[in-house]
Amino acid sequence: MRKTIIILAAAAMTGCGIYKPYTRPEVMTDGLYGTAETADSTTLGDLSWQEMFTDPQLQALIEQALESNTDLQSAGWRVKEAEATLKSARLAYLPSFNFAPQGSLSSFDGATPTKTYSIPVQASWQVDIFNGLTNAKRKAKALYLQSQEYEQAVKTQLIASVANLYYTLLMLDSQYDVTEETAAKWRQSVEMMQAMKQAGLANEAAVAQYEANTLSIEASLHDLAYQRTQTENSLCSLLGEAPHTIARGELADQQMPQTLAVGVPLQMLANRPDIRQAEYSLMQSYYATASARSALYPSITLSGTLGWTNNSGAGIVDPGKMIWNAAASLLQPIFNANANRAQVKIAKAQQEESRLAFQQALLNAGAEVNNALTQSQSARAKADLRMRQIEALERAVESTELLMQHGTTTYLEVLTAQQSLLSAQLSQIADRFDEIQGAVNLYQALGGGRDLTTGEEQK
Repeated sequence: MRKTIIILAAAAMTGCGIYKPYTRPEVMTDGLYGTAETADSTTLGDLSWQEMFTDPQLQALIEQALESNTDLQSAGWRVKEAEATLKSARLAYLPSFNFAPQGSLSSFDGATPTKTYSIPVQASWQVDIFNGLTNAKRKAKALYLQSQEYEQAVKTQLIASVANLYYTLLMLDSQYDVTEETAAKWRQSVEMMQAMKQAGLANEAAVAQYEANTLSIEASLHDLAYQRTQTENSLCSLLGEAPHTIARGELADQQMPQTLAVGVPLQMLANRPDIRQAEYSLMQSYYATASARSALYPSITLSGTLGWTNNSGAGIVDPGKMIWNAAASLLQPIFNANANRAQVKIAKAQQEESRLAFQQALLNAGAEVNNALTQSQSARAKADLRMRQIEALERAVESTELLMQHGTTTYLEVLTAQQSLLSAQLSQIADRFDEIQGAVNLYQALGGGRDLTTGEEQK
């Protein structure tokens, strides 16, 4: 009968989760990328960042950011902190030893003082029958792995941010050059209109309109210059440096992978550090619940003392006498049992919150992959159309200028054609930037730039 009770009690404790290790909950990943899902065995995120970003100047900036960025350094210290916590949890299995020497002098009614002393070493050891220490260690391990994934997430974000800011600079450079070239052409047009006015072929309204448009374009150059300065300052901040001019290449020379493979969503569980971080957070909450349940059961502690003393009675006068004792104690919560049960409910609620956060992280990641891929593909699809639009507008500008010189059209048609051409040229540059930015965002969304050793199980 007693054996049956013990077996049933053990089964009940196993079922309540104080011994069962964490297992990943069932997650639905089918269709997470929408129509972008493929059966590829590799993804864009499997490339190293050196393979993804081939511009030597960008590579130098990324290397500098990985060495000097303060956020990444802070993440590294968080890993060290979690590592120390894990080490402390592992050491909790060992007995604790304390050296506690004591000595005293006492005298009664002026008599010769009596000298007493004891030199004991005290030890205590908690027996981990109900997995209280084990669950605490597992939770600390999950915290350590989560901190590693946080560091990797910061690294991935940093690489993508440096790349996006760098390509933004190249886009602004290209837009500045096109706008400056257009402004120069418009200044020539103003001179032409002034000459035509003197020849009686144009009026003051036409000259004034051309001057106003030219001044507007020249003013936009200052806006572009300001945006470049802002972007440079943001990039310098990521590099851990004071604001300065960033050496860079040209947008037209940038090469990105032609194949934007996304693979299957299940690969994202292993690749994306923020998703792994969310799962380790769920693992922590699982073991926190198990620890709270362990507190409902008795704790057993073994203790003992070993040493020397001359204070064990009148018969001991030689200071070499040894003393020792051993004891065991069992602590069963009674009056605070309800409080412990409340802690279990709190931990279970927090565990459910972590599970939902993990699920939402997956959904968000799938949307990011789909958005980034669509952004890049849409920009590529517009490339040929934009080129044909610019060619048509260049012919329109040329034709309307000739017609105006021969008096068969008005200057307004020329202005419209020229403004449309500038707008199309700037849009073409923005399309190229969108294509590159989409590839960078997809690389980040697929967990690119990760350290292949991050997240390995620690023994």
